[in-house]
Amino acid sequence: MRHDPDPVDTRLGARLSALRTQHGWSLGELAERSGVSRSTLSRTERAETSATAAVLNRLCHVYGRTMSQLLSEVETAPDAVVRVEGQQVWADHTSGFVRRAVSPPHPALRGELVEGRLSPGADIAYDRPPVPGLEQHLWVLSGALDVTHDGTEHHLGTGDCLRMRVFGPTRFRCAGSDEVRYVLAVVRP
Repeated sequence: MRHDPDPVDTRLGARLSALRTQHGWSLGELAERSGVSRSTLSRTERAETSATAAVLNRLCHVYGRTMSQLLSEVETAPDAVVRVEGQQVWADHTSGFVRRAVSPPHPALRGELVEGRLSPGADIAYDRPPVPGLEQHLWVLSGALDVTHDGTEHHLGTGDCLRMRVFGPTRFRCAGSDEVRYVLAVVRP
């Protein structure tokens, strides 16, 4: 039984296809540049599968965008105020990651706020930042989170805040038996 694709996945797939076309790349060329398999790229562009956070991160790196920028490109122009019911929520069901775009993204602004939630046992590794030199301030609202950055693991509890400039791999792992909820302030270089 085939389910209809999620509307966000459909718009995201179309945007990813358009970006690839704008760059004049074949699926094979994009696969080489991103390290994502040709079949995964094809299925994502056709909305046959939902992209994982790791796949989107690799594609954002290739296209020089943050994840919020990419996701905002599949939405209508943002208002100055985004009510909680209008904030875009994206879930990576494979890894147990839920991402809410709290602040309205805008191409003229360098900063954005994102709420992240990781279910117990969730473990997400990014091999590179979407934009090298990205500044991130991670504030844990509840739960425990282990973040590896620059080869150092940081154990964060409720109320703790980690500031980092991201040039290499990072890893986010829910360290407790309860969900971890955090705010990520992202500032493009």
